[in-house]
Amino acid sequence: MNDVRVLDNVAYSSLTGPHAGLAERRGRVVRYLADVAPFAALPDDPGPADWADLAALAAPGAVLPLADGDALRPPAPWEVVMRIGGVQMLGDAVAGRPDDSLVRLAADDVPEMLDLVARTRPGPFLPRTIELGTYLGVRRDGALIAMAGERLHPPGWTEISAVCTDPAWRGQGLAGRLVLALVAGITARGETPFLHAAAENVTAIRLYESLGFRLRRTPSFVAVRVPAGEPAEPVVAG
Repeated sequence: MNDVRVLDNVAYSSLTGPHAGLAERRGRVVRYLADVAPFAALPDDPGPADWADLAALAAPGAVLPLADGDALRPPAPWEVVMRIGGVQMLGDAVAGRPDDSLVRLAADDVPEMLDLVARTRPGPFLPRTIELGTYLGVRRDGALIAMAGERLHPPGWTEISAVCTDPAWRGQGLAGRLVLALVAGITARGETPFLHAAAENVTAIRLYESLGFRLRRTPSFVAVRVPAGEPAEPVVAG
């Protein structure tokens, strides 16, 4: 199995690895381009200079989601505005299943994808999120009714995310088909699938367990507010 330690600071591993070309960086701090994904990340041992660099990557008062927030203790006057429990699950034993009935989604599909996300709320999805990896969908009578795709990409691993189905079409096993098709593509590349879910989303967790995903850890998902008055400075796009 690929080195699982990169999942301990998963957004940082992704932004400094395979997704470096979609990152803004300052010093040791990185974040996704604003229209790609909302996540920012700090190194494992952030100090005052790192928090100052993070502030410089965003507007004063902005809220930044940090995918790995268990040990983060922002210094004053930073403010934690959200902390929720989550699960990180590994798909190293999941048997993927290609599905030719699914459609590969592209940039032209983004308006429909954004509409589906707005109605189902599977998590953050922005106009350029599709650039993070493969996205598959299900169409009925031409309309996009379900989708799932790839998000964070630490070395050797690919996160499955944005798993969602229109409420009118739930209960037909569409989410499971989408996930297994993504697993097939990920493992064909020699990578290992994983995913995250809110700990309170027991329906999704039961689905993933039924497909063969197993719990690795229970991280906290944290969002912090940039102190007001911090000066914004130019950043380098990687």
